[in-house]
Amino acid sequence: MKSILHILGIFSCLCYCTPGQNVSVGPDVVNIGVLCAFDSTIGRVAKVAIAAAINDINNDSSILSGTKLVAQMQDTNYSGFIGIAQALQFMEKDTVAIIGPQSSVVAHVISHVANELQVPLMSFAATDPTLTSLQYPFFVRTIHSDQFQMASVADLVDYYGWKMVTAVYIDDDYGRNGIATLGDELAKRRLKILYKAAIRPGAKKSEMAAVLVKAAMMESRVFVLHAHDDSGLAVFSLAYNLTMTSGGYVWIATDWLSAVLDSAPRLDSGLLSTMQGVLTLRPHTGNTNMKKTLISQWSTLVKEESGGSGFLLNSFGFYAYDSVWMLAHALDAFFTSGGNISFSPDPRLHAVAGGALNLDALSVFDGGMLLLEKIRKVNFMGAAGPVKLDSDGNLIHPAYDIINIIGSGLRTIGYWSNYSGLSTVSPETLYKKPPNGTIENQKLRAAFWPGDTITTPRGWVFANNGNELRIGVPNRVSYRQFVSADNQTGMVSGFCIDVFAAAINLLPYPVAYRFIPFGNGRENPSYTQLINQIVTDEFDAVVGDVAIVTNRTKVVDFTQPYVGSGLVILTSVKSQGSNGWAFLQPFTIRMWLVTGVFFLIVGTVVWLLEHRINDDFRGPPAKQVITVLWFSFSTLFFAHREDTRSTLGRFVIIIWLFVVLIIQSSYTASLTSILTVQQLTSPIRGIDSLIASDDPIGFQVGSFAESYLVHELGVSPSRLKSLGSPDEYKAALDLGPRKGGVVAIVDERPYVELFLTNHDRFAVVGAEFTKSGWGFAFPRDSQLAVDLSTAILTLSETGDLQRIHDKWLSTAPSSATTDLQPDRLHVYTFSGLFLICGLACVAALAVHACVLVRQYSRHVAAEQSSRSGRRGSIRSFLSFADHREAQYQGKGSSKDPAALAASGSSSGVSSFTSSNASSMSSR
Repeated sequence: MKSILHILGIFSCLCYCTPGQNVSVGPDVVNIGVLCAFDSTIGRVAKVAIAAAINDINNDSSILSGTKLVAQMQDTNYSGFIGIAQALQFMEKDTVAIIGPQSSVVAHVISHVANELQVPLMSFAATDPTLTSLQYPFFVRTIHSDQFQMASVADLVDYYGWKMVTAVYIDDDYGRNGIATLGDELAKRRLKILYKAAIRPGAKKSEMAAVLVKAAMMESRVFVLHAHDDSGLAVFSLAYNLTMTSGGYVWIATDWLSAVLDSAPRLDSGLLSTMQGVLTLRPHTGNTNMKKTLISQWSTLVKEESGGSGFLLNSFGFYAYDSVWMLAHALDAFFTSGGNISFSPDPRLHAVAGGALNLDALSVFDGGMLLLEKIRKVNFMGAAGPVKLDSDGNLIHPAYDIINIIGSGLRTIGYWSNYSGLSTVSPETLYKKPPNGTIENQKLRAAFWPGDTITTPRGWVFANNGNELRIGVPNRVSYRQFVSADNQTGMVSGFCIDVFAAAINLLPYPVAYRFIPFGNGRENPSYTQLINQIVTDEFDAVVGDVAIVTNRTKVVDFTQPYVGSGLVILTSVKSQGSNGWAFLQPFTIRMWLVTGVFFLIVGTVVWLLEHRINDDFRGPPAKQVITVLWFSFSTLFFAHREDTRSTLGRFVIIIWLFVVLIIQSSYTASLTSILTVQQLTSPIRGIDSLIASDDPIGFQVGSFAESYLVHELGVSPSRLKSLGSPDEYKAALDLGPRKGGVVAIVDERPYVELFLTNHDRFAVVGAEFTKSGWGFAFPRDSQLAVDLSTAILTLSETGDLQRIHDKWLSTAPSSATTDLQPDRLHVYTFSGLFLICGLACVAALAVHACVLVRQYSRHVAAEQSSRSGRRGSIRSFLSFADHREAQYQGKGSSKDPAALAASGSSSGVSSFTSSNASSMSSR
């Protein structure tokens, strides 16, 4: 009867509705399922919060009008098998959605059921990042994924300057996938997980203790604990008993710990004593109206639900509360868009029906896909904050509170958000500003660490596994001042060994080590093979005269260089005395030629400018040529006797005398250097001339110089000759390339400087063509390499490094020069001066030509007026240019030619009209 009345009511409503109007018509009851572990910290809070949400929704007329939510709650007890059975039971009762489960392990299993029966699975606590994969389309996470939590942990590790962590976790889907995500996030910041301490689910305390003891033997002292509430507290209790929560340790617990502490009505002092200085994360929730209302009603809700056993509300309770509201909003949109509750048999289940499983009762939710679509589009302000999913299915605005356990309470030292990283400002405030995730903007308040200290722990110690460091040292047969090993006693000494020992003594922790010589003792070992012993785990480090080169840095880490080094060219040289033609050496041949040409050019230009007005530059042709030559070269000593009277001539002379002054000074300085400094000569001037020749080149056995010459500089291997000792160096250089020796030796500067202390007929030529240094080699990402680098810098700053150097090595003599001959002066050096002088000459000639043409034009015009029919010619112009201006017949006259041209005197005209012969005779 009730069904008939309900149908009539719907029909009457449809009749009175206007066409095109959407009307939300739903059933009286919608069944939803709830899965959680009732006895867990999260489950007991979620159970009360979900019941409160259902009650609030059913009493709210603004949502799901006329439709009531009915929840069927089941206890999974963290069991995937029980979860499957309970999920199947829900589907026998036409359940449209399942809230939960809280366990990621159970969620993985039940998601297959949700996919098959198309029932949305909305979890408020399953944070495993892999659950949002495409494999589980009907899984909806209503809390932040552990992907963001692990990103916040990685930012914490990076913020405090730690390079590696030890991950302690429960080895199930939740722990395993969470730690894998942590490894990915650390790798983005060039950090890493040094050791993974996996604990079996349900392990006994003895098993946990064994795992922790093994983890304590590793270098890292930064522990990240990703566990469940019961196993996590047991780990802290065991770590406390093993003194693993004392000074120097760092513990970062994920959000399970904050849930435990937030839910406890009273914090147990005994429990807190096991985790002093621990950092933990709490999902950040905004200060919303729903949150305030739920908190105010919580004590009453707990009494009604649990019968008086008190527990407080934690962050997971807010997300559980929001999950129900999220489903209610989605159902409301589902019904508004015309969706209805109907189920159809699953043909695949029908094929396996039979027996006592009653699989025929299970059916597929026809509107599951539409409801899932509406869930993903929900957008409202819940108790925890904005409830909205992004395109990847993650809740927007992921953020966490960073909690420090101090004394008998908790202290928030900052926040982490995916928006701006670490900050002491709440995420709600940061969302109002542009994002700023720069390193300078990352800030946290001071934290208290295990051991009751505010000093940030170093985060690692030397591995306490009872083993000594196996340090490989090269068993050299030459240059034993750097490293020498006594094959009889096993003692190792030398400059490099003393530097290493001094640096080790500066470390704040003891390091046990033993030196192991590498090599046959007959020749220097290959340093490339020595470095590879670290890669193959034969050695834990290499100490010696090891050059830091690119290929080696790809496989090992080096400390700060303690000696500067680089490849140089060693060759034999001979003294070169000065000869009778030494005065020509300051200038190159081209420089001498260009300078001489400019002397002639300047002399000629001055003659052209002065010839018509200055008697010093007139006379017979032979005399004029001699005058030009004499005037040109006498300016070199500023001894020219001829006086310049034209303005243009004086301008050119001033510029030229300045050029001569610079050239003369440079010549004098260069010649002085040549005559007073001993000169050394060698056929090799640098690396370019060495490569260009075809002569043999020597290198030290075991050095990287051979590989560098062949692979980097393209030198043929047939040209290279290996040498093993300073005596072989000397003999090969003395013989030379024509008698079976070498033309030069390419080696590292420290060896060459040591060689030159006892050999004065050799020198370094050219510049150092590689820049590197010597360092101690360690495996990749070794923290000992970092601490030793700091110690080496300390040795350098205190002067101890120099004292060790002076103890073993002496200074090379002055013959170790890189400049055998001074550079000769080239034309390019004075190109600017020559250019200025040339431009001055051209400009002066141009102005002089213009004035001369103007004078000639006036002269021709005057002559044509008196003698009609006669025109000027080139010959007459040249004759005019050669003629002495009448106004300058008297010596000492200083009138300007332009002024004379303007006067147009008849005397000048008449003088030019004289015969050509008489004109030439008057010159």
